[in-house]
Amino acid sequence: MTRKSIAPESPELAVAPRSRRKFLQAATGAAVGAATLGFPMIAKGQVGPISMRWQSTWPSKDIFHEFALDYAKKVNDMTGGDLKIEVLPAGAVVPAFGLLDAVSKGTLDGGHGVLVYHYGKQNALALWGSGPAYGMDGNMLLSWHRYGGGKELLAKLYASIGANVVSFPYGPHPTQPLGWFKKPITKVEDFKGLKYRTVGISIDVFTAMGAAVNALPGGEIVPAMDRGLLDAAEFNNASSDRLLGFPDVSKVCMLQSFHQNAEQFEITFNKTKYDALPEKMKAIIAYSVDAASADMMWKAIDRYSTDYIELQVKDKVKFYKTPDSILQKQIEVYDVVTDKKSAENPLFKEIIESQKKYAERTVRWDLDTYVNRRMAYNHYFGVKPAAKKA
Repeated sequence: MTRKSIAPESPELAVAPRSRRKFLQAATGAAVGAATLGFPMIAKGQVGPISMRWQSTWPSKDIFHEFALDYAKKVNDMTGGDLKIEVLPAGAVVPAFGLLDAVSKGTLDGGHGVLVYHYGKQNALALWGSGPAYGMDGNMLLSWHRYGGGKELLAKLYASIGANVVSFPYGPHPTQPLGWFKKPITKVEDFKGLKYRTVGISIDVFTAMGAAVNALPGGEIVPAMDRGLLDAAEFNNASSDRLLGFPDVSKVCMLQSFHQNAEQFEITFNKTKYDALPEKMKAIIAYSVDAASADMMWKAIDRYSTDYIELQVKDKVKFYKTPDSILQKQIEVYDVVTDKKSAENPLFKEIIESQKKYAERTVRWDLDTYVNRRMAYNHYFGVKPAAKKA
């Protein structure tokens, strides 16, 4: 049998280099086209960045909205503009308390808020912010979330209500004030009949202490106090409270409380949109959360302390320490409230037990390890009490 040999180079290619180049270009294009079938986000040949429209739960003038913008900028910068997050203020698309539904449904691609604002959806979500946290502060509660099982429990909670979101708690808050009042609060009985604003499990706690509680988002509190719809209210910190106008409706602020001793922010993404992102972009998003969390704490220390002085010097606000009798009552009532909710809600009970187990070890270490800084402060700056005793 005679075998036909195959020439090492076809005559056509040998005599027509221009045609050969066309052939190779066509072959390369076909190979690339075939390869991109496995990468649908690239196959379409995305022209320009991926855009996301977000909303915060804060008025544009609040420092909390600034924190939301800070996070978005970190992501936008780290992705080199391949992902662009635009953050709108509360009410631009939906009311502040409607953020979770809007992100879950895809009306918004993501948002910036706090978990306690979802209290009406599943009351256990407020355990990421309401109450004494068994002695943990905001940073320690985030440690529980990351390393003590909280992350898995939060995913379980969102699944239980069918929320199509990916959640990133971050940015620990300092202890929040008891709030703004017409006159100093000196005893538990002063809450009887008081029209008071708070959120989360604190609604149940202060209701049990005799207050008539109204849960309002941040931007609505001061107008409500101005119109007499509220006698008193708490929000969060010196900077937010000053920017929102609390000194215009009250000159008395009570510092220290267990009602929101360990809260943090929450960044949420619509899960469908998030899952479609490249893995590299998801990694940038996650590491941006950590970077923003640290940066937020540092900025808060600077800004909160500055506004704390400004409130006293310029706005003539008087600060008082909440009496220990009220603090003790908060803890006692919190236990009653959470026992009841644990009996009604198995997930609530599971989270409580997880937090207690983590707090017993970590808070003991914290209290035994850290030196009391009051001695050093008094040594260098003299005895300057942070707030008067009520």
